[in-house]
Amino acid sequence: MPPRSKRPLVPDPLARPTISVPEAGELLGLKRSSSYEAAHRGDIPTIPVGRQLRVPTAKLLALLGLA
Repeated sequence: MPPRSKRPLVPDPLARPTISVPEAGELLGLKRSSSYEAAHRGDIPTIPVGRQLRVPTAKLLALLGLA
């Protein structure tokens, strides 16, 4: 059995259309505070939902070159 990667997998956009900024940052190898800084700079695409910032999974996949 091959060893499993410790990196989290990008969720399916149909199953989870958005993820949190810290989750997106984890996928990019960023810490929580760096994730929010990148989101505020526009490096991580976000949409406001109420008081939260959410990351569209499809746009994150495109950013990573996986879409």
